[in-house]
Amino acid sequence: MKIVFMGTPDFAVPTLEALIRGGHEVAAVVTQPDKPKGRGKAVLMTPVKEKALEYGIPVYQPARVKKDEEFFKCLEEICPDAIVVTAFGQILPESILNLPRYGCINVHASLLPKYRGSAPIQWAVINGDAETGVTTMMMDVGLDTGDMLEKTVIPLEPKETGGSLFDKLSRAGGELILSTLRKVEDGTILRTKQPEEGSSYAGMLHKELGKIDWTMEAAAIERLIRGLNPWPSAYTSYENKTMKLWDADVVSESESSGSEAAEAAEQDGNLAQPGRIVKVRKDCFLVQTGKGLLKVNELQLEGKKRMDTAAFLRGYPLKEGAVLG
Repeated sequence: MKIVFMGTPDFAVPTLEALIRGGHEVAAVVTQPDKPKGRGKAVLMTPVKEKALEYGIPVYQPARVKKDEEFFKCLEEICPDAIVVTAFGQILPESILNLPRYGCINVHASLLPKYRGSAPIQWAVINGDAETGVTTMMMDVGLDTGDMLEKTVIPLEPKETGGSLFDKLSRAGGELILSTLRKVEDGTILRTKQPEEGSSYAGMLHKELGKIDWTMEAAAIERLIRGLNPWPSAYTSYENKTMKLWDADVVSESESSGSEAAEAAEQDGNLAQPGRIVKVRKDCFLVQTGKGLLKVNELQLEGKKRMDTAAFLRGYPLKEGAVLG
């Protein structure tokens, strides 16, 4: 097939590579405009643009595809058989959706209709889902509401992070699109209308989401830490400094009931306050939550490097009884 590929971040790169590897003619790549990043505000290319240029593929970067008539004329001249979209970052107008012979096909990082929207990967971890996956679908004017084509199911590991799941789903999307395009071309693809029952929306991630509410139960906080690793990260504060938490474990009821922290809490009711550091050990420290204790294994205090808690405690002793957040 002659394909126009639309995508922007790292997540979309394996899909582009799969199209090339699969023998499709990628006539053009469309990605978001380059933006300044970092302290130096250097203008950086998007990951998809970098990969397209490696293969000598023409790149288009319209600021707004909906209102760019010149860009639409370019698409008409290319006359693609299909447009494949993966994490592009802009909503396509009906004029573009209706342009290709086989339509516009989206690679979405969830098992639709669950987690429509821009952050399905992180929310699957945060919500404690047992599995998630990738869905290919026909695009329509709605937000991830088009007919489903194929799915790949990916189970979540006990210590799955947003980053590790991102990598798994990114690779799975690249593999799935080849199967979908083959079936679309030979007419054997089955289109399934998305049911509204069971649908949900995964909104954009903001840094504020990572602020830990210590009144939540330990299990929910532990999932939040994993889901927002590596971005935007879960954080609290200690002595007026931001402290990012990168890895933690929920202390089991049996371990908690017999711990020194629990005994201390019985003697001093203030230790049961959510966010209070109830015990500092050589390699970790325990924090009281709204339900249960959280053992912090890896962290990063403002102005310091990310490190395991044992290394951190050797140079920065924490105070038992201090309150985080």
